[in-house]
Amino acid sequence: MMKDENKIIPVNKELDVIKYDIDNIKNLIYTIRGQQVMLDSDVAKLYNCETKYVNRVVKRNIERFPEEFCFQLEQKEFQNLKCQFVTSSFEKQNYGGRRYMPYVFTEQGIAMLSALLKSDIAVNVSIQIMKAFIEMRNFLFHNGKVFQEINTMKSKLLEHDKKFDIVFDELQSQKEKEFNQKIFFDGQIYDSYSLIVDIIKIAKNKILIIDNYIDDSVLKMLSKKNKDVEVVILTSQNSNISKLDINKFNKQYPILKVATTNKFHDRFIVIDNKELYHVGASLKDLGKKCFAISKIEDTEYVEKMSEFS
Repeated sequence: MMKDENKIIPVNKELDVIKYDIDNIKNLIYTIRGQQVMLDSDVAKLYNCETKYVNRVVKRNIERFPEEFCFQLEQKEFQNLKCQFVTSSFEKQNYGGRRYMPYVFTEQGIAMLSALLKSDIAVNVSIQIMKAFIEMRNFLFHNGKVFQEINTMKSKLLEHDKKFDIVFDELQSQKEKEFNQKIFFDGQIYDSYSLIVDIIKIAKNKILIIDNYIDDSVLKMLSKKNKDVEVVILTSQNSNISKLDINKFNKQYPILKVATTNKFHDRFIVIDNKELYHVGASLKDLGKKCFAISKIEDTEYVEKMSEFS
């Protein structure tokens, strides 16, 4: 008797066999290249056989499986499909460790495959698969407009997010560019404090503060600096800042260095050795009296002041 090479042979080793339930089968149908398809490995589990057996049947009858019946996924398509799974679930189903890209079957491909596999299992399972394809097709047909509207809304939201980022970046840029001089009057403590903090946040690498009367309130401003930005404070011996304050600050917001000098009368802030600000009042007294903060544009002065850092 001649051996029927297409006759399905159920495997006895442990396979995660999928129950013949239409809802379960619908979860195995994906849309790829505009077509509803099922993975070869999922088809094999439904038929209770190995994936290589299903693909062997296809190769032996390749003339019966044109591309609209069965095709092999490309790497990008397979990666996009993997992203739809929870990683652990994907690995459990043994999709992740394949040596070759999987094949997928359309509804017509499943029908052709069932005709080639000579078994009651194949017939019964194929009927359930056909019903699942029909239900999925009806579902997509009746809800296609909803899906299209959702995708349109997503696209618009993404576009709005991009525009918002552009506007926000521009506002931040203008905020930094437009500041040249600001005068604060008695009582404007919060406004002046906020401006100093904004200047501190600009620094990417280094901040130099020259102020003869520093206290721990200045450290509170400096706690807003960007991570890993070095701070150097030049002050007089009359400053009310202790080594304990400095050590505590360095444990959480390194690096802070404090040195004493008697070379300065006014207050200055140098940012990244590129930007120089003249402050009319001690930083600890912001808003207590009328004073001004000015940005000095002359690069010669910026370079000279940076030498002290």
